[in-house]
This record gives sequence, C-alpha cells and structure tokens, in this order.
Amino acid sequence: MKFTKLSIAIIAFAALTACNQTATNDHSNMNHSNMSNTNSAPATVQTLSEVERPQKIMEMMRERGAQDEAKPALKVVEPKADSTVASSTVKVKLEISGDLKGYKPMKDMATGMGNHIHIILDNQPYEAYYNLDEEFELRNVADGEHTLRVFPSRPWHESYKNDDAFQIIKFTVKNGGADTTKPTTTNSGNQMSNANSSADAKPTPEGKDMQSSTAGAVDMTKPMLTYSRPKGEYKGADTDAIMIDFWLVNAKLKDESGDYRVKYSIDGGEAKFIDKWQPIWIKGFTDGKHKIKLELVDKNGALVDNGGYNSTEREITVAK
Repeated sequence: MKFTKLSIAIIAFAALTACNQTATNDHSNMNHSNMSNTNSAPATVQTLSEVERPQKIMEMMRERGAQDEAKPALKVVEPKADSTVASSTVKVKLEISGDLKGYKPMKDMATGMGNHIHIILDNQPYEAYYNLDEEFELRNVADGEHTLRVFPSRPWHESYKNDDAFQIIKFTVKNGGADTTKPTTTNSGNQMSNANSSADAKPTPEGKDMQSSTAGAVDMTKPMLTYSRPKGEYKGADTDAIMIDFWLVNAKLKDESGDYRVKYSIDGGEAKFIDKWQPIWIKGFTDGKHKIKLELVDKNGALVDNGGYNSTEREITVAK
C-alpha cells in the first residue's frame, strides 16, 4: 500500500492527538486521585456535650471539708465607691467576713492553686487575687469612669454564689497618666522585680497592667451577667471537661421561677441555654483556639442590655 504525503500527515496528526488526550486523561485522573487522598483524612470533628462535675473536682471538694458550704461576704475598702483616683495604679483592698467554714484566699506555692478572689475591671477578663493581707494593683488604668466587680472563688475557679459574695462599685481615674499604647502583661502575682531582688526587698504586689477600657453605662439595679470562666489556656487533663461559670445579680433564671436564661454558644455554633444558676462542664473541645459567648436573655430570647456587660465573648486555647 502506498501512502501519499497527505495521508501520512493525517495519520501523524491523529496519533499526536491521541497521545495528548491520553496525557490529559492521566493528569485528570492523577488530580482526582490526589483530591481523593486529601479528602480521605477528614478534619477532626468537634462534638461537644455537657457532662457531670469531673471526678477530680469531686475529690478536691471532699478534701476541703466544709469550705464549699461557706458563705463568704466581701467588702470593697479601696477604691471607695464613686471616688476619684489621681493615679493610673489603682490599689484594691478587700475585706472578707461571713460564715467562712475555713475558707481563706491563699495560694499553695507548690501547686499554684488555692482559694482566691476574681477581680474584674470594666468587662475585662478577671484577675485572681490570693493574698487579701496585701493590696492588689490594677496598673496602667486609663482615665475615665470604671466599674470594679469582685467575688470569691474556689481553686478550680468555681464562684461562690451566696448573698453578699458579689460586690460592684464605680470609680473614676482622673489625670492618672496611663500609657494607653503600652501592651498589657500576661503575668500577675507577687513575683520579685529585678530591681528589688535583694533579700530584704519587698515583693511586687499582686496585680496586672490593664487593657485600655472604661465602664459601660451600667445600671446597678438592673439584671447583670458577669462572665467568669472559661478563661486562658487549658492543658492536659484540664481539657477533658471545661467549666462555664458566671455571676448573676438582679435576675432569676427560668428553673428558679425567674424570667431569664443564660445563652451560650461555642465557636459560633448552636446556641444553648442554662436555666439554673450553677456551673456546667463541657467536653469534646479539639486542640486550638475556641470562642465562648455568654449572654443574658429574657423569656422571649431578647438580649437584656446593661452597659454591654450582658453579652461577653472570650477566647481560650486548648492543648491536649
């Protein structure tokens, strides 16, 4: 059989086209295979659920005797209500009384834990105050009006919820000289400063550099939700079940013959409700950062506003 130049060209073109189509199909199949391999390892799914109080907390309660039946009462000695402070360092002094049953704020230096007071400036995250014999310093506080909220807590940060445990006052800082560009520190406590490291130097008081903030338009006669936990970083066994805890004033929840509910959501997920004033524990958090939002709502589900404090979101970090 004789082939003309035209027929040879047609055959060559057809062969080249077939090769290109095969290569394209192979590349498509490879991409599909890679996609399948990528999708074959699903991302970790976060399945959250409420659980009972953890066993380790139950054991701590047994070891504490009657302390968890105490009814500690706090009084804010300094700053005085409605006073003006001419310094960006605001010294907090508290007195504790009531039926204490052995309850006393104090840190165990071996464990870094102990009874303490939660101190909240405006609507910032709380700071833990352990030694009431010494003042606590709110440092670098901006000029303006501020609210101070305090309430007693257990070593695992569960608050006492009896009458007189919670106190709130307003005060004003004027010409304090705070540096609002200064970043906040991550450490609080009574560690020795480098400048005063001699044996007879006085330890730095417990305290912290505060974020720049001022008080919301708070009406102390209206319902108020105070976010307490969760906060900060959770590691190891502490990630098994994470507590949500809060303080309520001027409000009763649904299961206590009241008209209010506490709504919570995690990472923007489905909203759920707490209808009894007690902490809950959540398990199922995955490693990484998470956002927890607490809101006080009325019986119709509408946010009850009070200076912006009744809707608070915090970010925590979980590292199993």
